[in-house]
Amino acid sequence: MRRRFEKRIYIALPEVGARARIFEIHIGNTPHTLVRENFKELAEQTEGYSGSDIAVIVRDALMQPVRKVQSATHFKAVLHEDPETHEMRECLTPCSPGDPDAQPMTWEQVDGDRLLAPPVSYSDFLKAIRQTKPSVNQEDLERQEQWTREFGSEG
Repeated sequence: MRRRFEKRIYIALPEVGARARIFEIHIGNTPHTLVRENFKELAEQTEGYSGSDIAVIVRDALMQPVRKVQSATHFKAVLHEDPETHEMRECLTPCSPGDPDAQPMTWEQVDGDRLLAPPVSYSDFLKAIRQTKPSVNQEDLERQEQWTREFGSEG
């Protein structure tokens, strides 16, 4: 027995321009190094992804700097503008052990007020995309179209 609702609405997956905009909206004011072209490239790489899938990708990408901090074995001092006071202050950010200014330490040894996570990067998004598969597949889309042909109404 098939339970009927008043309407079953099919909403197509977002086109490339919409996907780029979804990436931009979800990253919001988070510090990042992406440029407009990067958003377009991310959108092109996520053909078949829903808006919800893209939100998952962005959340995962936003966590990458935190993971870098947690796994870092070396930090270096950098000058950073305090967003509240607009004063420059010295912070510690993760770096490669080979960096000439590298100091061996873990994030637990860094004073919380001085810790500066790196901004989200394009490579953070690429890693998140590799780890996130689309939740909708071609078979799902075909079943929805078939249902609409059999039971749906236009308009």
